[in-house]
Amino acid sequence: MTEKSTKSRSAYAAPALERGFDILELLATMPAGLTISEIAQQLGRSMSEVFRVTIVMERRGWLRKDPQSDHYSVSYWMLDVAYRATPARSLATVAAPVMQSLVSATNQSCHLVVRAEARGLVVQRIENLGPAGFAMRAGAVIDLVTSCSGHVLLAFADDAQRDAIIAAQPADAAAAIRKLRPHLAVVRAQGYEMSPSARASGVTDISVPIFAFGGAITAALTVPYLEMIDGSQRTDLVATREMLMAAGAAISESLGASSGPRRPD
Repeated sequence: MTEKSTKSRSAYAAPALERGFDILELLATMPAGLTISEIAQQLGRSMSEVFRVTIVMERRGWLRKDPQSDHYSVSYWMLDVAYRATPARSLATVAAPVMQSLVSATNQSCHLVVRAEARGLVVQRIENLGPAGFAMRAGAVIDLVTSCSGHVLLAFADDAQRDAIIAAQPADAAAAIRKLRPHLAVVRAQGYEMSPSARASGVTDISVPIFAFGGAITAALTVPYLEMIDGSQRTDLVATREMLMAAGAAISESLGASSGPRRPD
């Protein structure tokens, strides 16, 4: 960091606000939450500094307190604000009825993933109504390197987008993405990715791109296909893939992308 940028940063410092961001970022990595003393210890702050900010954030709904353990954790209000303030809202609004039709036809769950800096983020999911199924929760973070959705987001990104993704990754993940280039070319050519789930045994993930106005990829629509032991699934893997591709094309068209596959040169 340059001397000029350091001076500029200190000139516009807002210590209480920065402490609030520090607390949010810390608790985002602690699903079980932390007590105020644990937060202070982790951040190297005094109890009084952390206490005041934490109480205000709880009162405003950004944090929730477990009355049994006194652990604070990030509330769903944060996800709600992010959802309303970003393009994810219009994307999810357009995609929801198409996703619901897909779930009704296949009896398989599906979810929508967007890129959030160096990772993927589930912004919408529709669960199947059968007695058994597999679904990702909204707000789940997706690894771009190992996930089916991530491969689609990477494969259909243009060079500038992909360079930005690589630049945001740790060195080992950036190197892994570079090694994926030949496989990403295959994904781009066939228009989808299909692979065993990186999270659950017995699940095959199928993912297709969603394009926005102008043809840039904006999301990946994914079905975690669960094949039942008794063969009672409504549609087979191939039929589900074809329905998923049709759903992806329909959402893309509704977002203003012209019909037909949109692939970067």
